[in-house]
Amino acid sequence: METRSNNILVGAFVLLFTVAIAIFVVWMANSSGGAKREYDIFFKQSVDGLNKGAQVQFSGVPAGQVREIALWPDDPQFVRVRIEVSEDVPILQGTTAALEGVGFTGVSQVALDGAVKGAPPITDKGPAGKPVIPTRIGGLGELLNTAPQLLQRLSTLSERLAELADDENQQSFAAILKNVQTMTATLARNGPALEQALADTRLAIQQTGVAAEQIGNLAASAQGTIDRNVDPAMANLRDTLKSASESMKTLESAIADARPGLRTFSETTVPEANALIRDLRRTSTSLSSLTDKLDQQGAGAVIGGSKLPDYKP
Repeated sequence: METRSNNILVGAFVLLFTVAIAIFVVWMANSSGGAKREYDIFFKQSVDGLNKGAQVQFSGVPAGQVREIALWPDDPQFVRVRIEVSEDVPILQGTTAALEGVGFTGVSQVALDGAVKGAPPITDKGPAGKPVIPTRIGGLGELLNTAPQLLQRLSTLSERLAELADDENQQSFAAILKNVQTMTATLARNGPALEQALADTRLAIQQTGVAAEQIGNLAASAQGTIDRNVDPAMANLRDTLKSASESMKTLESAIADARPGLRTFSETTVPEANALIRDLRRTSTSLSSLTDKLDQQGAGAVIGGSKLPDYKP
């Protein structure tokens, strides 16, 4: 009887102790971080690796934990994640949430960032009755979103590499390598000749530079000579032109003075001279005719005149 009573007492004590520990744990959980606030986050992506109780960080500092994960019934493409953070965490306008992986464990956590100093806190309640923190694409989310495109590009790349490595291209690559090897051997054999050619080229360039400098000096000297000789010639030319201009002015004055006499000469003297020339031509013709008669008929032809022919009835 006493043994049974002792077992009942021990059982009751263990039960009470267990309940006390549970109450203490709950109390510690509720009082360890002070007052808490809940927020909803609507992720339009997979939340693989995120579980209830996962850590919530703000700028890398632990700030709370995930309380609930569920599909949003109004739009199943969204996943509603409810988080609980300490009251002193600055969830302000401009704060965003993203999923981040924890190392290589495959476990995810919620990362908060982007609070602006002086901005008001996020207090407007969302469709689930809690304030909503907008999302941004984090490293894990971006990787998950771009994974299909990445896999497709990797597949395309592997196919093209397989096409590039076929038998025909391998033979081409082998021929190219062989040609490169032959060219390298040829360059190695002709190395001294190439060095000599480079040396000759350097010498030719130096000589060209010296020649160009001499040509420049010659051009400068020629320019000085031209300047010294052309300036006096130009002065003489200007003097000659000035004298010619004065002579033209004098000639114009003389022509202006001679114009009245030239007009009289052309109107009176020239017609009289023309009449005199005509008279001289007639006199010359008469003298020529008289000379011909003297030659042909003698002086009698001039004195007696010409005989009439005899008349015979």
